[in-house]
Amino acid sequence: MKLLILGATGPTGRELVTQALDARHEVAALVRADNDRADSRIEVIRGDARDPATIAAATRGRDTVLSALGTGKSFKGDVVSRAAANLVAANIKRLIFVSAFGVGESIKEATWPQKLFFRTLLRSIYADKAKADAAIESSKMDWTIVRPVMLTNGAHTGAYRVGENLQPRGFPKISRADVADFMIRELTERTWIRKTVVISA
Repeated sequence: MKLLILGATGPTGRELVTQALDARHEVAALVRADNDRADSRIEVIRGDARDPATIAAATRGRDTVLSALGTGKSFKGDVVSRAAANLVAANIKRLIFVSAFGVGESIKEATWPQKLFFRTLLRSIYADKAKADAAIESSKMDWTIVRPVMLTNGAHTGAYRVGENLQPRGFPKISRADVADFMIRELTERTWIRKTVVISA
């Protein structure tokens, strides 16, 4: 497949790129800055996902967009919601989009310590993600929204749980490699079309 990956230089995005190439997909990455370590097998597109014209051009001719966009170490920002709005406007065919556990209705499945964390430290980030998720869910795309629990840099195991109402307990974790594994599998399995799912180890 011809893929466009957003957030490709982040920790989850790098896993997506690696696994997409391993699965022999044709990969393009939209990045804001030059990356000297970029794989020669990747088509690198310079630009900002917040710019509608950039997204419209970058998505043209792509079968699927995989987004692992985030705010990095910042606790504020609107890049996720603005990129989502641009993806909806670009009328792409298929989108697999990383959100977060605790966003939207999934807050109901969180424990009270998690809710406190989500509603204080992560309040601004989660508001932006919720806005993005709502725009995607109301679109006509074949979308899948992925809400991982706490992300780690652990091993790629291929063993994890996925569900619309997963109800994780305590402070569950999942490796970024396993989130990428699910997203790459979903490209062909298409089990969760127009579904929002939680994923946990």
